[in-house]
Amino acid sequence: MGSKSDLPVAEKAITMLKKFNVDYEIAVASAHRTPERVKDFVTSSDAEVFIAIAGLSAALPGVVAAHTCKPVIGVPVSGGVNLDALLSVVQMPPGIPVAAVGLDRGDNAAILAIEIMGVKDPKLSDKMKDYRKEQAEKIEADSKQVVADVGRK
Repeated sequence: MGSKSDLPVAEKAITMLKKFNVDYEIAVASAHRTPERVKDFVTSSDAEVFIAIAGLSAALPGVVAAHTCKPVIGVPVSGGVNLDALLSVVQMPPGIPVAAVGLDRGDNAAILAIEIMGVKDPKLSDKMKDYRKEQAEKIEADSKQVVADVGRK
């Protein structure tokens, strides 16, 4: 996270990672205020995928990507300047890509990270298939309830 105020978004990612029993490490490191901390964290990490959460200029995902060849998923944090944060994550220069999810979508960042790791971990991939099935079943149940509650014309 770029700052402690990003924690609510990070907690969404943590919830998903725990659901899938995926180990994680969390830190606060600012691309602008503590660039050496960011570099040290990234270069010393054994993470397979990085999730970088930041608002305002949202430079953190790009800085993380500059220090690793592993996948980086950027999560722009909403606030007073939503479009700037989103564009900072998606408009990376050639050769240093960052995957992006929607504003405050720490949960989707974790799901994407799990899908990436699932490419070489069949157990994780199977868990993701089960999760997708649960999601579909929930929508089917919701649909039946809405039809029962509201009826048809």
